[in-house]
Formats: sequence, C-alpha cells, structure tokens
Amino acid sequence: MSTQTSIQRAAMLRKVAWYQQPRFKRLVALLATAVVLAQVTGADPSRRDIFHALRENFTGVAIWVWLALALLIWVVREFAHEQARTVWGSTRSAAGRPVGVVRRTWESDARLRYGALAVLLVFVLAVPFLVSNHWQTVMVHKIAIFMLLAIGLNVVVGWAGMLDLGFIAFFAIGAYSAAFWTGALPVQPPVELNNFLVIPLAIVACLVAGVLLGAPTLRLRGDYLAIVTLGFHEIVYLTAKNWTAVTNGSSGAVVDGFEISLSFWQYEFGLDNKPYYYFLVASICLVVFLFLRLEHSRVGRAWTAIREDEVAAAATGINTVRMKLLAFAIGASTSGVAGVVYVSALGHIGSELFIILTSVLVLSYVIFGGMGSIPGVLVGSALLLWLPERLRGMVSEEDRYMYLGALLVIMMIYRPQGMLPSKRRQRELRLAEEGIVEGDGTGSQPGGKQA
Repeated sequence: MSTQTSIQRAAMLRKVAWYQQPRFKRLVALLATAVVLAQVTGADPSRRDIFHALRENFTGVAIWVWLALALLIWVVREFAHEQARTVWGSTRSAAGRPVGVVRRTWESDARLRYGALAVLLVFVLAVPFLVSNHWQTVMVHKIAIFMLLAIGLNVVVGWAGMLDLGFIAFFAIGAYSAAFWTGALPVQPPVELNNFLVIPLAIVACLVAGVLLGAPTLRLRGDYLAIVTLGFHEIVYLTAKNWTAVTNGSSGAVVDGFEISLSFWQYEFGLDNKPYYYFLVASICLVVFLFLRLEHSRVGRAWTAIREDEVAAAATGINTVRMKLLAFAIGASTSGVAGVVYVSALGHIGSELFIILTSVLVLSYVIFGGMGSIPGVLVGSALLLWLPERLRGMVSEEDRYMYLGALLVIMMIYRPQGMLPSKRRQRELRLAEEGIVEGDGTGSQPGGKQA
C-alpha cells in the first residue's frame, strides 16, 4: 500500500499544471507582447499627467486589435501549424522557380547585369531632384556618409573576421584632419589647404592610425580585440573632447565647405547638398570598384583564410599579422574620405559627433546587410538609416530607435546571414547549422574554435 501511494505521489509531482504547459506559456508571452506593442505604438506620455498614455492606450481600440492579432498567431501556431507549414512550403516552392530562373539569367548574362547597374546609377543620380531638401540632407549627412563607413568596416569585420567596436575613431581622425588642414582649429597648420587636397592627407592619417592600432594588438582575437578597439575609440574621443587647446573640445569649430578654385573658374559648394551628394556617389562607386577587385585578389583570399581559421592560414604560409594590419589600414581609409566630407558639408566639428553609439550603429549596418557582402552592406545601411527618418513625425524621438532595435532582433533570429549575404557567408552558416563545421566563420580561434 505504501509503495502504491509513493507511486501516486511521484506521478502527481511529475504532472504539469495546465498553465505550465509550453502551449499556454506561449500564449501568455504573446499576450504580454501585444500589451507592450499597444503601449509602444499608442499615445505618448504627458508630463502633466503621467497616466495619460496608459488610459489612452488601454481603453481604446488598439489594445484589442493587438490582443486579437496575438491570439490569432497563437491559434495558427498551436492548432494549424502543419497546415500553415504546408501552405508556406508550397508557396515558397512556387515562388522559388521563377526566382531561380531570374537568378540564373542574371548570373549568365553580363549584359543584363550591366544594364541593371546603369539603370540603378541613373536613378541614384536623379534622386536629389525627386526629393525634398530635408531628404537631400539625410542622403548626404547620414546615408552616403555611413555607407562609406560601413564599406570600410566590412573589410575588417566581414572579410578579415575581426570585431572592431571603435571604428568611428578613424572617422574622427579624418574629420579633425580636415579641420586642422583648413585652419579651423586653434592650432594653425603649416599651410592651409583646399578641402579636396585634404582628402589624401586624411586617408594617410587614417592609414597610419590603423597601423598604429593594429601593430601592438592584432595578435589578440575575438573579445580581447574588441575591447582594445573600444579603448582606442575612447582615447581618441576623450582626447578630442578634453584637449581644448588643439581641438576646441565640445564647442568645436566652424569648418569651411568644399570649393573649386581655378584661374578661370570658381565654385563653392556652400549649403547646397547636391554637390556633396554627387561627390559622395562618385567616391562610393570608386571605393566599391577597388574593394571588389581587392576581395578577389590574393590579399582578399588571405583575409578569408584568416577569418575562417587563423592557425590554418598561418600554417599555409600567410603572414597573418601583416594581412590583419592591411585590413585595419585599408578599412580605415574610407573613414578619411567620409570624415572630410562630413564636417565640410555640416560646416561644424565637435567631439560629440563621434560617440561610441555611432560605432555600434555602423557595426549593426554591416551585420544587418550581410557581413562580407558589399551590396548587402550598402542596402542594409540605406534601409537602417532611412527607417528612423521615415518614422520622424509618426513616432516620438524617444521611441524611434526602439523600432530599429526590434527590426535588428527579428533579422538576427530569422535571417542571421543578413539581407544580401555573400555566398561564402551563406555556405558557412548552412554548414554550421548542419553540424559539419563549428561556428559560422567569425571570431576564429586556434583550430577553428569559436569565441
């Protein structure tokens, strides 16, 4: 009798209450998410009445819409999962056939590719005449500038596999080079130069800074290298902020815009965004052409080998330290161009333009677009920079970046390879999911182990 009682008690202990079942846990999570979304997308809070937003958001129609949507998702997930999977699979298969035909045609017909690129270039050149002055400013001061930065960071993170959290430090070096050589800072240069002539000097300054950062630190890997680059950014940022005798600190300085001065012709860019836009488009096209050539060169293949397994790369005769120095230096070079154009178009420089959050955002653009893929980096940067501006007027400034964060979370869960990933990156993730290789080809450790 006692044995039977013990068995019954053990069975009762193993019994799971209805509210502890995974099905109902998912329901509670979805309903909680619906409540949060109703609050986020509803009325903004008022300083005069701290409960104004709660009353408006939880007594209106929106809360019921979100709850109904959450309940619908739960019902489909729990009771029609197989049917929904079958419909999704058949739809995806039907859509994949024409997509496959288009992809094969695109890869086999060079004329089609060049024609599409020509159409895209014409559209890009016509965009300033199709949008307002506000969006022209956004395209120059944000989208085009950060595209250049993302292309450079992609060399370090996407191709060489090194996590860099202080990339904006090179951006600051390029910007302060422009301010110094144009005579905007308290310390006067040996000779004042035109902004166009400052660009090669800024590139050289960023190259030297990349080598100086990389030389003592590139034997580090993974998280240790990330911490060092983060410290490098803080050194540059705090120097710019506190060395007021040279940089004028947080107050900054006024920087002259671009000017073309010839004996027979003179033209000032002034406050017009179009000249800066076209100059940045030309710079991006040139950088993309050069970097695509570099990707398929011996240097690019060496970076790929280092990213996948640094020990194996060294065993095959690759000078890993030299190649990583090249990655840091070449990646930083685009920051020189971006820094000069940015402060010249803005007309002002200050240390608060180069905070650590900007480095994190540029890294997120690279990951979101697709590490190692230049088209992906360009598209990802454009989309993530367009979204907060598109939400202006619709969402309060405090909540605007919450939507950006939610988009990044969803993207990393359902498409970790990015929007337009490189073929190599897709293959690495597929092999990692199948268990054929360890990790996904980033943050390589000795023997291919991942950090």
